Amino acid sequence: MKAIQNFFIKYRHAWVFLYGLIYLPWFGWLEKHVTSDFHVIHMAIDDSIPFIEYFVIPYFLWFAYIAVSITYFFFQDKKDFYKLCIFLFTGMTIFLIVSTIYPNGHHLRPEQFYHENIFTKMTAWLYKADTPTNLFPSIHVYNSLGVHFAITKSESLRNKKRIKALSFILCTSIILSTMFLKQHSFFDVITAFAMAAVLYGLIYVKTTREQKSFKKQLRRI
Repeated sequence: MKAIQNFFIKYRHAWVFLYGLIYLPWFGWLEKHVTSDFHVIHMAIDDSIPFIEYFVIPYFLWFAYIAVSITYFFFQDKKDFYKLCIFLFTGMTIFLIVSTIYPNGHHLRPEQFYHENIFTKMTAWLYKADTPTNLFPSIHVYNSLGVHFAITKSESLRNKKRIKALSFILCTSIILSTMFLKQHSFFDVITAFAMAAVLYGLIYVKTTREQKSFKKQLRRI
């Protein structure tokens, strides 16, 4: 009994997962109500991006990438965990607000697949499960960037070059998959990058500078 109590005390930062009680119902409501009457997202470059079904693999790996990373930081480093969650949840909330105020969607998905294989079957399942609405900024892109930032900035992973390299490859593959699967417009991707750049500056760059400044002040005392 005491061991269980100590466990909950040690990992009391689990309270941040309560954000799911806000995000999931809100996103579910958007998926049900934003179906046809929406602003169409499209850029000319979208028409030049081919459909490549093989990218369904990294697209689905996104779920493991996010879940494993959050779990790692939850148990390994509370400070990095908080930073990652602030980054992710702030962007996800902005996405929900944008989708609510400016309902959006696209018509980029192919009407039919020109050949059948396991990858096109997986893509067809994805299309049925996920509507082509509520697109920007792309959460697939934004959260992938957030996790990669957390990994590269982590003290506990400072010397883990292979992990950082694998994270970069997976992050890049996931970002490309959103366009090659016709899940997102190029516009969704660049807006996700823009939002990630702002939050990166606020959460990682600013706090790092403040920590360095604080250490300098301590040395002077």
